[in-house]
Amino acid sequence: MAILEIYKYPASVLRDKSAPIGQIDSSIKRLASDMLETMYAAPGVGLAAPQVGVLKRLVVIDIAHEAKDRNPLVMINPQILYSAGEITGEEGCLSIPEVYGDVSRARLVRVKFLDLEEVVHELTAEDLLARVIQHELDHLDGVLFIDRMSKVKRDLLKSQLRKKAKLAAR
Repeated sequence: MAILEIYKYPASVLRDKSAPIGQIDSSIKRLASDMLETMYAAPGVGLAAPQVGVLKRLVVIDIAHEAKDRNPLVMINPQILYSAGEITGEEGCLSIPEVYGDVSRARLVRVKFLDLEEVVHELTAEDLLARVIQHELDHLDGVLFIDRMSKVKRDLLKSQLRKKAKLAAR
């Protein structure tokens, strides 16, 4: 296993749409394993393949707060089948460090995906897990959580992030 580089905003890979995974081979299994290690080390509760520079429809999630409670979820080619309700809550992102903002999401989602053994699953998730699933699936389509914020807040954040990137490049 390896800790991968997490690409930071405004890296262009974060805005690209990911391709479906055809065959779940050893390279995909290794990627999933490396992504889990990277997510835990960051630390975070979710990570999408584009965040590590891979444009494949793969996400890893674990909302456990304690290492002893870990329950990793690997989703390949996930798709939301159904969503209901709405809840607004604070989000952050490993690709946009130290930036947080309120985002409205569905309170409940039903998602279909493949696991590493190519078994099809359907999962109904609520609250935090539903939020994380929606956040990570957005990454697969090149959408960042800041895109879901109000225009005023989003424009202010993007301006601050551009300034921060310019300073870091010096």
